[in-house]
Amino acid sequence: MMVRRATALRNAAAATAALLLGAGLAPVASAATPNGGNPAAERLGTYWTAARMAAALPGDTEPAAPAAPAAPAAPAAPAAPAAPAAADGPRPGEFIPPSKSFDGIPQAGAFFWTDADGTGRTCSASVVHSPDHNLVLSAGHCLKGYSGTSPKRNLGFVPQYHDGLKPFGIFPVKDDGVYVAQEYYDRGEHAGAAYDFGFAVTEPNQDGHRLEDAVGAVQLLTGTGYFHAPVRMVGYPGSAQKPLECLSWTTRWVSDDPADPGTFERIACDGFVGGTSGGPMLVPWPGGWAVIGVIGGYHTGGNTPQISYSAHFGPATRALYDAATTGAPPAGPAS
Repeated sequence: MMVRRATALRNAAAATAALLLGAGLAPVASAATPNGGNPAAERLGTYWTAARMAAALPGDTEPAAPAAPAAPAAPAAPAAPAAPAAADGPRPGEFIPPSKSFDGIPQAGAFFWTDADGTGRTCSASVVHSPDHNLVLSAGHCLKGYSGTSPKRNLGFVPQYHDGLKPFGIFPVKDDGVYVAQEYYDRGEHAGAAYDFGFAVTEPNQDGHRLEDAVGAVQLLTGTGYFHAPVRMVGYPGSAQKPLECLSWTTRWVSDDPADPGTFERIACDGFVGGTSGGPMLVPWPGGWAVIGVIGGYHTGGNTPQISYSAHFGPATRALYDAATTGAPPAGPAS
């Protein structure tokens, strides 16, 4: 991503900020798998050194394409005036809650992978409760390159990554374990912005522990509307050593750009730049937190660092979750 509620709402959110921002689900007791450690996780743990993780670039920005050889130029026709691009941002007088860096929570973390050129990339994600205790939620535009039999280039999830540390190790993503909606592949990341979410099914870490057994999980909520307060948003700015958190609220936003149609959850939080895509929008839930959105959709998460968006979590999100948790064949780009 590039990134008036009433005063009473702001005051209510501020009154709960200290409690909510300091809270987190405690990891549950880990249980080793019967087969012991996971060699794939050991290999990834060796590859993703602190230096490589710190150097990883945001996965939600595309590398510049190489310039094509210049051809002789034909006389150019007069250019028509360009239409102004839709670019929602802070409204005049709008309160933008500040964000702050912190050491993170076990249920949120960062994906790391290498792109086709071998460059390290990263996006944000969160652990959602699932029957097999192995599911991660992120943005579709972060995960779409790993559909079906696409090669996994050192793709792994690091819960509560901070300061070059992997407190719970690294969890590889299973073969054919990435689930992004077919509509997102078919329409593309702009026309399909309303489907910008995805799940990844993980393998155990190097100690043989399943993800949710090691770090706990947040509950996935769908069909709960667009208005939520308070909302705790967590994300990892590219190359930052710590994640950001911010306490705010979400409202309904209908896209003003016909190239990115849909209705999204809109949230004001300062400082959410590239790399924070896929970061969860959390609401208090009995025993911890629930996720009602991720940074992604409407220009892949936002046009400015102050305003972020999420694709609405509805029937399509639930259907994708069901596919991921039942082992259905994942969708993929049309051949």
